[in-house]
Amino acid sequence: MASIHRPALVHVKAFSAPRAARLVSALLRLFAVTVLAFASACGGAQTARVNLPPPSERSLVGAGDILTIEIVGEKDLPKEYTVASDGSVDIPYAHGIKVSGLEPHEMALAIRARLIELKILTDPSVIVAVKEYHSQRVTLLGQVAKPGSYAFSPGMTLIQAVSLAGGLTAIADEDKVTVTRRADDGKTYTARLSIAPIMVGRAADVPLQAGDQIYIRERLF
Repeated sequence: MASIHRPALVHVKAFSAPRAARLVSALLRLFAVTVLAFASACGGAQTARVNLPPPSERSLVGAGDILTIEIVGEKDLPKEYTVASDGSVDIPYAHGIKVSGLEPHEMALAIRARLIELKILTDPSVIVAVKEYHSQRVTLLGQVAKPGSYAFSPGMTLIQAVSLAGGLTAIADEDKVTVTRRADDGKTYTARLSIAPIMVGRAADVPLQAGDQIYIRERLF
């Protein structure tokens, strides 16, 4: 008599509706955490900079700054000058011109006015530019080779400032860098960012302004 083959029984474990909902919710949370972690690793620097106001365009001059001053048509006059400790600058025939706290175009107007006042020239054209800032500085603290205050130069970036300070130490945390800035509105802003993607060219460098304070934390092992 032929044997009867019985179909194999497949046991399917069913989930109750509440349990299934909890499982889906847990999977969604795991997915969200993974996405946020990836975004932080890949683009954290760009995101952090949103809260940092752009650098001020004001370029105020102070004691110790080196200027180039050109009086158009007066080729024999020197062109390089240093702002004195009292905030003034001396040019031929016009001494003690107060320039501290002025921008280059304002200095040009002040020098022009003094030359006319002293009857040195009747309608001079004056061109002023800042060659080196010594009164305006940026400060680097924490895990850099040479913490301290460094002279600011127009166009300076975060990477350039770190380089001036001798670079990062071996225990610097590249993902925990803070930049603190006082904006033109008088408020102080602090942004935390990662310097690692900047150093390898995956993120744009951060432009600085005079007075910025940069702090690099120590890496936790």
